[in-house]
Parts: sequence; structure tokens; C-alpha cells
Amino acid sequence: MSGVTLNKAIKKYGDVQVIHGIDLEIDHGEFCVFVGPSGCGKSTLLRMIAGLEDTTDGQIHIGDRDVTTMDPSQRGVAMVFQTYALYPHMTVKQNMGFGLKMNGHPKSVIEEKVAEASRILKLDEYLSRKPAALSGGQRQRVSIGRAIVRGPEVFLFDEPLSNLDAELRVEMRVEIARLHREIGATMIYVTHDQVEAMTLADKIVVLRAGVIEQVGAPMELYRDPDNKFVAGFIGSPAMNFISGQVQKTNVKIGATGDTLKHKLPSPYHGRVVTIGLRPEFITIDPTGDTFSVEISESLGGVSYVHLRADNGEKLIAEQRGDIRSNEGDRVGISFDRDTVMYFDTDSEKRIRI
Repeated sequence: MSGVTLNKAIKKYGDVQVIHGIDLEIDHGEFCVFVGPSGCGKSTLLRMIAGLEDTTDGQIHIGDRDVTTMDPSQRGVAMVFQTYALYPHMTVKQNMGFGLKMNGHPKSVIEEKVAEASRILKLDEYLSRKPAALSGGQRQRVSIGRAIVRGPEVFLFDEPLSNLDAELRVEMRVEIARLHREIGATMIYVTHDQVEAMTLADKIVVLRAGVIEQVGAPMELYRDPDNKFVAGFIGSPAMNFISGQVQKTNVKIGATGDTLKHKLPSPYHGRVVTIGLRPEFITIDPTGDTFSVEISESLGGVSYVHLRADNGEKLIAEQRGDIRSNEGDRVGISFDRDTVMYFDTDSEKRIRI
């Protein structure tokens, strides 16, 4: 079994600590995605697992092996980068088999493994081409194929689709999901793309400033975030945050004047809290007069309407169908009150009711 376990993993560059005692278990065969803002440490953590960055303190295990100080070539991992890193003078077939050739594998074994990888990735017709004759998506498939032929215990992907256009990203996302289903290997994937994380992952690890904020299945994080950061980071468009005044048996929303019949814990009575509303649970009432429409972004079957309340707070509402809102319109909103979330304004922790 080749899961990955991190035990109090720390990374420092001199006096600067960038990874702060990470504890994490990734099960064998799981597709785990690291997400977080730029500089949060997700690529550093991936490179620590690969052995491309030294681990300052703590342990990393792959299966039952402690690989903390092991050379990258001995860890049983293969890494796919966003830059493809293909040899331009070699054919697809030569690129995919080069690592095995350098390690002294027999030609027959190389032929067999390259053939199997090209079948999985549908690269048979491109084997004699050189990278310059391939599209970006095809080059990335070759890069993935080069990883497959090594037969690693763990696949590591560092933002592999970020150099592709939107259409190719969708295509390659499907390819990677299919690849995971077919070979069943443990995969760890770094991305800043919400859609990639939500559609590919069995488990998402949300990182901020070198610390894990929350770990869980995609819809678990979406529906039940532990704090405001996770709530705002998971989901696109992001969750709306507005203020509310807590009373003994209800909460009054500052932006709309609505009163929510929710009883928060007594320490919050009289305090201001942060209210979270998902855009898809907000309905625009064209007969209302609470918000001003700043801009409406139409994507065809769905529109995102940016609203500003008279107190300056902003919301994004998702509209479907032929409903139209124009810049400068005055509108009201309604929303599903069962979907409202509350957060402590100071600590940003979720207030559960």
C-alpha cells in the first residue's frame, strides 16, 4: 500500500519558516489536491514529498518507508511539471522511454511500458513526432506518459494545466481523471484552479501561510467549511460576506435589514458577526430597492450580478435563465435562509448553530 503520511513536516529557508508542522495522511489510491493562495506553500510541500526540497524537521512516509532523507530517485514517485520538460530533439517515444533507458532497463521492457502508457493516453499516432509538432495538451500527455512508464507508487502534479488554454484544460482534466480511475495510483495534485480541485479530488487540502486550514472531500468543504477563509476560497464565485448584529433570538443583516430567526450562542449576543451567503442561493427581486446593480456578467445560461448595498457592502448573486439586470438598476434580494453561515468576525472561525 502506497499512501503518503506527513508527520509534523517543517520547511525553513534560513530563519524563514514556510511550512509549519504539517500532519497529513493520504490514503493509497486517493487523489489529493493541494489548494491555496499564491505563496501558501502548496508547491513547496509537493516538492518536499518528491525530495526536491529538503525537509527541515518531521517525517515523510510513502507506504511503510521513511523517505524523509531519501534521494528523489529512490522514493518511488514521478513528478509532472507545468513546463512539460521534454527533450526537443527526441521523439515522443524516446522522451517517454528515456528515463528507463538511463536506468538500464532492457529495450523490450521499455517498448512494453511505452506502448502501455501511449495506449492509456491515446498517444499511439504521435510516437514518432517531436515535441515541436505537438499541441500543448499533447505535450502534457507525453509528460504524464513519461511518469507512467516509471511505474511510480505516487504521482505528483505541480499545476500541470496552467499553461493550457481553457478548452485544453477541460480536455486534460478529463484525461487525468480517467487516468486515475484506470491505474488507481495515489496522486497528489497542486493547483490554484477551483474547478480542477472540485472535479478531480477525493480529498482537498486547503493551505494558508504554510498551515493546513481544513482537509476534506470537495463538497464537504463547500457545504461545511470550518472558517471564513475556507468558505471564501472554496467555490466560484466566492461566498459573499456581510455583517450582522446578533440579538437574543435572531440576527439582523446590516445590508438588507432582514431579520434571521437564528439563535447564536450567548457570548455573541449584542456583537457583530460575519454572515456568509453563497451566490447561487440568492434570488434577485426586481421590484425591490435595497441594492444597486454595479455590473452584470452574462455567461450565457448563467449571469453573475454584482450588487452594492446602501451601507457599502457588496454581494454577487447568480441568476439563471433570461432574467436581466442592468447597471444602475435598483433591486432587492431574497435567499434561502437555511444556507446562511455565521463566522466570528475576529477569529474567522465558523459559528455553528
